[in-house]
Formats: sequence, structure tokens, C-alpha cells
Amino acid sequence: MSKKVIIGSDHAGFALKEVLVRHLESLGYTVSDAGPESAQSCDYPVFARKVCDMVLAEEVPGILICGTGIGMSMAANRQPGIRAALCTNEFHARATRQHNNANVLCLGERVTGPGVAMELARIFLETPFEGGRHQRRIDIFEGN
Repeated sequence: MSKKVIIGSDHAGFALKEVLVRHLESLGYTVSDAGPESAQSCDYPVFARKVCDMVLAEEVPGILICGTGIGMSMAANRQPGIRAALCTNEFHARATRQHNNANVLCLGERVTGPGVAMELARIFLETPFEGGRHQRRIDIFEGN
């Protein structure tokens, strides 16, 4: 995947987003922060759509964070071409890239600590898609 990543959150994921931006930049990633700019209450679907639109337009991975990661993953997966995965452990982060070619990682600030989240983001961004039989399955659920 690209060394560029798009990131966004809602108010419940804002603090973790700030941690991940700094961490990813320290790993050499160019991070585009799609907001929000503060922890003031906001609507997660707005930021999910904004990040997903950028992911599709720029063909780079995205990261979405809310309180649980569930709302962001639901909102993101409503958009054609987005394969968003809520990951809570290293196996999830690795397998969703290898087998599902996920292009958006979803995390929950209230359920995933910053150390784990930093490692999940690194694994997600560094793991390549295996293709082969996995592409055939993606084609099926993408309607191809």
C-alpha cells in the first residue's frame, strides 16, 4: 500500500486519531487528517464519508476511529468500493489485508488502547494483499 494514508474520526475517536497521526508520521507516512479538528460532538457518518471519498479518489488506505469502531465500519461499508474492517487484534489487521484487500481500517478508541492501535495501523498499512482466490471472492461481493 501507499506511504500515504487518510485518517478521520468523530469526537469519541479524536484523541486516538491524534496519537495515530503522530505515530504514522514517525513511520514515514504522509497523513491527511480529514477531521474533525476538535473533540466537540460531531456525526461519525460525515467523517466516514469524507475519508472514504478521499480513499477512493486517491487510491490510498484510510483509517477511521470512533468510540467502538462499529459505527465507522458500518458507515464506511455503505460506500461502493470501500472494504472497511473493524480490527481489534493483529490477526484481524493482517488477514483483512491479505484476504479481503481492505482499504479502510476501523478502530474504537474506547475499546483499543493506543499501543495496540499503533501496532494494528502499522500491520494494516504494511501487509500486502495476496490476490489469487481472494480476488475472486472480492469480485463476487463487489458485484463483478
